[in-house]
Amino acid sequence: MRIFGDIQSGNCYKVKLLLSFLDLPHEWVHVDILEGGTSKPDFLKMNPNSKIPVLELDNHQYLSESNAILNYLASGTAYLPDDNYLRAKTLQWMFFEQYSHEPYIAVARYIAKYLGLPEDRRSDYESKQAGGHKALRVMETQLAMTKYLVGETPTIADVCLYGYTHVAGEGGFELEQYPRIQAWLQHIQSLPNYRGMQ
Repeated sequence: MRIFGDIQSGNCYKVKLLLSFLDLPHEWVHVDILEGGTSKPDFLKMNPNSKIPVLELDNHQYLSESNAILNYLASGTAYLPDDNYLRAKTLQWMFFEQYSHEPYIAVARYIAKYLGLPEDRRSDYESKQAGGHKALRVMETQLAMTKYLVGETPTIADVCLYGYTHVAGEGGFELEQYPRIQAWLQHIQSLPNYRGMQ
């Protein structure tokens, strides 16, 4: 399989991280989003939505949307529970990531890290802070009760939310006030086959 993405993107990195945890062989193809890599005709044939990451399978089928890719890769592994309720809870956290976490933390990070926090985007950056901290408080509350987001073992919910949470500081979200999240980050970093974003 081949993955088209940018390892500095949390959405791409979480796919790379799961591939590493599962020890799945793959080829990584770098796509430079700032240079218009997702707007090129060959890329648009894979994903007309012009976004990374994209998974290309051996049979030349394509899959986009990072959380859909995580679900596909985790099928049949311990990272996607067989129990119907636990699987639904895993998906619940992944929907939370896309609607309550990523729009704030990832966007603030993008404005600061990728764009260099230009003055004309500063108000947009600042407007993301309250929503990002609300999401972090929700995670902190859960992690006060369980080691991982869906219980005592890691799932793709953890991989999904780790992607942008572990670099939240790059978007202005300091994690010192979230001790449970900090402990959770360490749990994930201690898992076999962990690999960092670099």
